[in-house]
Amino acid sequence: MILATRHTGLVVRDLDKAVVFYCDILGLSIFKRMKESGSYIERVVGIPGVALEWIKLKANDGSLVELIQYHSSSVISQEIENSPSDRLGCSHIAFTVNDIDRLYSALIGNGYHCNSVPQPSPDGTVKVMYAHDPDGIIVELVQELVP
Repeated sequence: MILATRHTGLVVRDLDKAVVFYCDILGLSIFKRMKESGSYIERVVGIPGVALEWIKLKANDGSLVELIQYHSSSVISQEIENSPSDRLGCSHIAFTVNDIDRLYSALIGNGYHCNSVPQPSPDGTVKVMYAHDPDGIIVELVQELVP
């Protein structure tokens, strides 16, 4: 039986570029960073000779996002740059934010792709937008609107 969601893992090409996006712009904080290789991690991920590095990022509510960079492979198995949200598999990761308009300006000002300006939902309860991280992973930002 599942007790809780532990973290969401995202494979990235460059940890440092991803940290700029997720920490400097979106406001997550670095919780832990580690390099791994050897038999333990080979068995866990199922890739012989794997060498990787990961960073766990923490949101204010304690939820974790794990960014993983594989150093042992120069080929990422799937290109997703600015991919559409209707592809099979994990579609996106979503965060609740407190100032979506400021984040939109910061993202655009730093050269990141956003599908649109923040959009108010038809029922007026939230503003929503999709942005793309440095690797094209879709990040949904949602601001709850207080009446």
